Amino acid sequence: ACPACASTLPPFADMKIVIGVLSLVSVAAASDFRVKFEVQTTQGLKDFTVLVHEDWAPIGAARFKELVEAKFYDDTRFFRVIPTFMVQFGLNGDPAVSSNWRSKTIKDEPVKVSNKPGYITFAKTGAPNSRTTQLFINYVDNGRLDSMGFAPFGEVEGNGMAVVKEIYDCGEKPNQGSIQSEGNSYLDKSFPNLSKIVRATVVGAPSKEL
Repeated sequence: ACPACASTLPPFADMKIVIGVLSLVSVAAASDFRVKFEVQTTQGLKDFTVLVHEDWAPIGAARFKELVEAKFYDDTRFFRVIPTFMVQFGLNGDPAVSSNWRSKTIKDEPVKVSNKPGYITFAKTGAPNSRTTQLFINYVDNGRLDSMGFAPFGEVEGNGMAVVKEIYDCGEKPNQGSIQSEGNSYLDKSFPNLSKIVRATVVGAPSKEL
């Protein structure tokens, strides 16, 4: 054996640690996934994709996937749109479905990344552990929300924000209470021009290299 060569190799125990760390990295990468949103915008039917980073906010990422797989966001409307701030959605068009999910709150979690443009985050009230189904996509850098506990869990990929910016600007006119009690019937009657999500689907995990 060559002593000089041997001295450059880590002890066997250290090698096991390195392999273990690489395994953890692989698992984290495998847990990421993408969701494709097909949306009706002011410019017609378009789509954008959200890449979810499970390690950014595991609880939020899991709830988002649960809701998408339950088809919760299908045929829902973008009801709060502020171009200098964000676009909000996540109230179901069926009042019974909204009511069923309203009590299914999830726990708060640490904010690991900032609310940058294109990042998607759960909305919440000022009360602790109040996240349910409502989401927003940041139009601008909203880092001031970080200290308030708004934890991003994913990002709009590629040029997807060009599509997000084509969402109809309704300001804050739709009443959230009326949406929850009357659903799409209220929105379609009072705000027929709202952009909507036709469907949202999980489209697979991203490919990553270690």
